[in-house]
Amino acid sequence: MTDVMPEQMVDLDVVLGEEPADPAPAGGLDAVDEQLIARLAGRAREGGLQLAGEGGLLAQLTKRLVESALEGEITDHLGYDRHDVAGRDGGNSRNGHRAKTVLTEVGPVEIEVPRDRDATFEPKIVAKRQRRLSGVDELVISLSAKGLTTGEVQAHLAEVYGAEVSRQTISTITDKVIEGMAEWQNRPLDPVYPVVFIDAINVKIRDGKVANRPVYVALAVTCEGHRDILGLWAGDGGEGAKYWLHVLTEIKNRGVNDVLMVVCDGLTGLPDAVTATWPATITQTCVVHLLRNSFRYAGRQHFDAIAKALRPIYTAPTEAAAMERFLEFCEAWGERYPAIVRLWENAWAEFVPFLSFDAEIRKIVCTTNAIESVNARIRRAVKARGHFPNEAAALKCVYMAIMSLDPTGQGRRRWSIRWKPALNAFDIAFDGRLAAGRK
Repeated sequence: MTDVMPEQMVDLDVVLGEEPADPAPAGGLDAVDEQLIARLAGRAREGGLQLAGEGGLLAQLTKRLVESALEGEITDHLGYDRHDVAGRDGGNSRNGHRAKTVLTEVGPVEIEVPRDRDATFEPKIVAKRQRRLSGVDELVISLSAKGLTTGEVQAHLAEVYGAEVSRQTISTITDKVIEGMAEWQNRPLDPVYPVVFIDAINVKIRDGKVANRPVYVALAVTCEGHRDILGLWAGDGGEGAKYWLHVLTEIKNRGVNDVLMVVCDGLTGLPDAVTATWPATITQTCVVHLLRNSFRYAGRQHFDAIAKALRPIYTAPTEAAAMERFLEFCEAWGERYPAIVRLWENAWAEFVPFLSFDAEIRKIVCTTNAIESVNARIRRAVKARGHFPNEAAALKCVYMAIMSLDPTGQGRRRWSIRWKPALNAFDIAFDGRLAAGRK
């Protein structure tokens, strides 16, 4: 705990300049007297009372409010107020207080918890053996979701709030999300999605030895143009048709009857699994990933020339025109970079579907940019931890990262606006299949 100078420990009643008042009636923030708040803050400044930290104004207010709530609880439990003659009949009655320090969002606060003679009083706002108010748990989970390690969260709480919290306690707090993660992973889904993007993030997991393992994210766009992350799956190296059939069957069993298009980065076995699950669904290779993979085989001095030669292929008006431009590319670059030619030949069947759609659909589905912002948040959280002891710890980290996306709701609104033109084009191109999801 941080040391607090005696002059900082100003009693709240002295700051107010009046005797302790009874708890104010419920009414939310609107019921609080603004003049009282201004007077309280002014006298706190005059008295040299700090706002935050141990013994600060916020800590004293928190102490007063929590203790008032506890007094109200024991009054309800006993059935009479303090000093009421009804408590003199020899039945259960108040039996003093016990001191208890709880960690709050403004730092550690010592409170007086009332007791009764029969020891039947069970506080609700601060339960027995509870050492943290609920806001602290939410703060720890929020910090962890933003990529801070348990050591960094521990240091943050000590520096900002003067609270000593062990790494094990922090890990225990974040473990609370596991139950919610299981419920989220098995929740019912919409019957129809226009597009589902599938991508992977490599994480280091220590299973005997540290090795890279893919964590797959399935992100869907709803019929209203909102983002919906369908689930997370940890791969084990067997990412073939059988693996993907298991994943897609799980999604289908959660209520998804139709997907118009699945966009991915050439995942092995995914096209066959998509066809087996939803026969009418189109599997589309992400063009941006295809270009990135092409540059891996090229010398840096040729990047600009290759980019210029590939552009006519993925901007061609038809599949036939794209094939002509591809043959021109092969003639110009095939001898120097045969691996790039082979890459495009292997991906051709999943590359060409989007060429048959209008510009609005092309612009949306030719890239997995819709999922890249999600991946960026996940990578930041994963990178901070180095490696994970097991698969469950890795999935917990990724889950917390995606649950902290878009805290203000601005992203949801932007998504809806951005996707409206494409959804209108989907309605026409897929002949009513999308409309079935809105019923």
